[in-house]
Amino acid sequence: MGIFSRFADIVNSNISALLDKAEDPEKMVRLIIQEMEDTLVEVRSTSAKVIAEKKDIVRRASHADAQGQDWQDKAELALSKDREDLAKAALAEKRKADDVSARLRDELLIIEEQIQKLKEEITTLQEKLADAKVRQKAMIMRKQTASSRLEVKRQLDSGKIDQAMNKFEQYERRIEGMESQVDAYELGNQPSLKDEFAALEAEDSVNAELAALKKKVQAKKKTKTEQ
Repeated sequence: MGIFSRFADIVNSNISALLDKAEDPEKMVRLIIQEMEDTLVEVRSTSAKVIAEKKDIVRRASHADAQGQDWQDKAELALSKDREDLAKAALAEKRKADDVSARLRDELLIIEEQIQKLKEEITTLQEKLADAKVRQKAMIMRKQTASSRLEVKRQLDSGKIDQAMNKFEQYERRIEGMESQVDAYELGNQPSLKDEFAALEAEDSVNAELAALKKKVQAKKKTKTEQ
């Protein structure tokens, strides 16, 4: 089973459960992202194991090649000493080593194919994960905007705004009434004709006293100057 077939089974199962329970879509997105992140961790872990296995196969294949070369050298040595029996035995061992090396290199080809597929799956999953996170941010923003607009609509439809405005108008009318009362008091305190003439007479008396005081002060100054 491929990584994405397993991932799809898990996510689809969870989404179905959430839909049955009428959960918030935002929670579904978080769950999908979490599943993708968990799957990415698993794929990377698998890749690390496969790469480690590849290194082990390469090491064993190199060892088999070295053994084959060693038996080749021994076969040549045996022939140089006219020991054909030993040369045959050495070549038989060389064939065994070559068979091991060939089998390991076949395994290495399979391992490399697996690593390449894992790399492709990791790249695809990373792209899907990045796209999901971008969509998650957009979904959260759209949800917040919709919630704010919905709250405004509810406030307007509930009549609370109109009630508040009515209260403002009531307060304004009360203030205007108080201002009218102040204006009425000021109108009631307008001076009568008699009061106005009395004020004029008082003003003349004050002016006369002021003129007499000035003459007195000037006379004193003149006397001091003559002395």
